[in-house]
Amino acid sequence: MKYLRQGLVFMLVAVVAAAAAIPWTGCHRRDDGRIRITMWHQDRIDVRLILQRQLDRFMQLHPEVRVEQLFKETEELRSGFIIAALAGQGPEIVYGPSDQVGPFEIMQIITPLEGIFEKEWLAQYDPRGLTWYKDHLYQVADKLGNHLTLVYNKKLVPVPPTTDEELVKIGKRLTADLNGDGKPDRYGLTWNYTEPFFFIPFMTGFGGWIMDDQGNPTLNGRGTIDGLGFVKQLRDVHRIIPNEADYNVADILFKDGNAGMIINGDWSWAGYKNAGLDIGVAPLPKITSTGLWCEPMVSPKGFSMNVNIAPEKRQWVIELIRYLMSPENQLESTKELFTMPTHMAVQQGDFVQGNEILRNSALQIAHGRTMPVVPEVRAIWDAMRPGYQAVLAGRVSAEQAAAEMQAMALRRIKEMNE
Repeated sequence: MKYLRQGLVFMLVAVVAAAAAIPWTGCHRRDDGRIRITMWHQDRIDVRLILQRQLDRFMQLHPEVRVEQLFKETEELRSGFIIAALAGQGPEIVYGPSDQVGPFEIMQIITPLEGIFEKEWLAQYDPRGLTWYKDHLYQVADKLGNHLTLVYNKKLVPVPPTTDEELVKIGKRLTADLNGDGKPDRYGLTWNYTEPFFFIPFMTGFGGWIMDDQGNPTLNGRGTIDGLGFVKQLRDVHRIIPNEADYNVADILFKDGNAGMIINGDWSWAGYKNAGLDIGVAPLPKITSTGLWCEPMVSPKGFSMNVNIAPEKRQWVIELIRYLMSPENQLESTKELFTMPTHMAVQQGDFVQGNEILRNSALQIAHGRTMPVVPEVRAIWDAMRPGYQAVLAGRVSAEQAAAEMQAMALRRIKEMNE
């Protein structure tokens, strides 16, 4: 399928024209004469603190360089980077999950990396941390995962469930009205079940997936239908999850000890431990009727290079990426955040192999599905959300929702290419 840049470029022309007159961050030398490098990312505060320590050490080693990190929300980062890069400017490095590679490649605003980093250097890293698209390497990652798992409070759940039947059984035991007002005060399970990303494990557990190898949506199938039905049963039949729960509600319930288990990503584990919870991490359960594991999406998070890097900065940008990808820096992040490193020596080292959370994280990654980087994914998310939420609201059946998701995904993908 051929994608055209012209449509998106046309929509951005007015903005780019205005942006071209703006001195975008990361595009100029400071008055002190040092080379200035800027990296945009979407990471939370605890990750930023670790990153800043690493950047400070790099600048101590190389006082002629100044490196600045800049946090942006996901959509702001993507749209802002596209606008800036099309204007010939923008940050030298953009950091994030691999699914941003597809949109950036379409706009031709990130640099192929296979000719920059030697094969011997790349061979040090887990191949799953190297994002190739259309025969080019566009991202090298220092973290692998960004994936959902079952997180459990060991005080309430000494042994985690391994099947959906065990999940329901434990959930029923834990869900309780503790103050006698007729409503549950504690739930067996909670998670942000209104968002499609958090639905994927149950879709895959029942044999579904979002697209085929050609990027065509595959939403109108039994995996979608049965997965929708299962989530609804957890709430309306088994009653082990709250009637409503967005991300913040689910997070607070678990942190306060009012939920025995939560489905959440690797980004949340350090926060739960810092909140004083004795947590365990386990792979999401196997669906008994299909014999399939619930497989969340797995993606690396890493570094891509702007095509507009000034010649005098290029080698310093490469040197910075090498530095941040080093085993020492990856191990530092892993110890504090419990994220899965991509450097093979760190993965096989004593800390990762001896840590219960990281061992189970690795099992979940093995039971995961790689997140596609093709731009169609965005259209599929947009198509899934209304139908999914309509099922939960009781307005449509799972079968009707799956058909509507498929039709909307096809329509949105067609619109992308017109």
